[in-house]
Amino acid sequence: MTRVLLIAACIGGSIAVSSAQPTFSARVDGVRADVLVVDGSRKPVAGLTPADFEIRDNGVLQKVDVVSFGEIPLSVALALDLSDSVAGARLDQLRRATRALAEALEPRDQSALLTFSQAVALRCPMSAKVECLRSSLDSAVPAGQTSLVDAAFSGIVIGESDVGRSLLMVFSDGMDTASYMPSALVLDAARRSDVVAYAVSAGSKMPEFLDELTELTGGRVFETEKASDLTPIFRAILDEFRYRYLVTYTPAGVATDGWHRLDVRVKRPGARVRARPGYQGR
Repeated sequence: MTRVLLIAACIGGSIAVSSAQPTFSARVDGVRADVLVVDGSRKPVAGLTPADFEIRDNGVLQKVDVVSFGEIPLSVALALDLSDSVAGARLDQLRRATRALAEALEPRDQSALLTFSQAVALRCPMSAKVECLRSSLDSAVPAGQTSLVDAAFSGIVIGESDVGRSLLMVFSDGMDTASYMPSALVLDAARRSDVVAYAVSAGSKMPEFLDELTELTGGRVFETEKASDLTPIFRAILDEFRYRYLVTYTPAGVATDGWHRLDVRVKRPGARVRARPGYQGR
């Protein structure tokens, strides 16, 4: 997919957002589409080749160059809500789920962790070492409001990777109450990014922003009860993402600028496809 120039200043472990609006630029050469293909029982469909995919870019049929499945390392960015409503049992669940995720990562994968309340804090920079992920929440104390939109932007910044497939996992149990950035600006960043966002919403009402973010990037939202165990959900997201296809093509017959609508299909009876709906050109 297109590459995004995203700038964030990291000061004292927190991600500070400038008062000026960020400037995004996108360059179209090879387009990467992260595609989930499942059968009727939601099991991943393996063994597909370039000939099995049909991709249309703004309605123009494209030639698929490369298809990879389970072969590329992951860059996983976790963005976890630590506002005051996450105290007690919910925090214990977050700790267990984060440790379980760390154990499920492969040595070639990378991971990062940020938490958010009224501010966004980078607790573990992107690294192949999982020790930080295992212990980073041990001393965490939930407090304050919820800057969900700011955290999503920071997760896009951290998760963007040139060497692997980028997954952003966002957990929140409430609505945004403290973000500085406009949600439209963050959604525009998502359009220009390779990051695929999955979200876990444990509140009584799911924030509309999470639905929009996951839809734009080709991920999805897991809604859960406040008291539910988060570990199987975190593992399910990682497993589903690992067995997605990375499909690459060089755009032909379309302009390089503007919004490009993508239509990804698989020539297999019963196959169901989930991918981002498009990307932002130069």
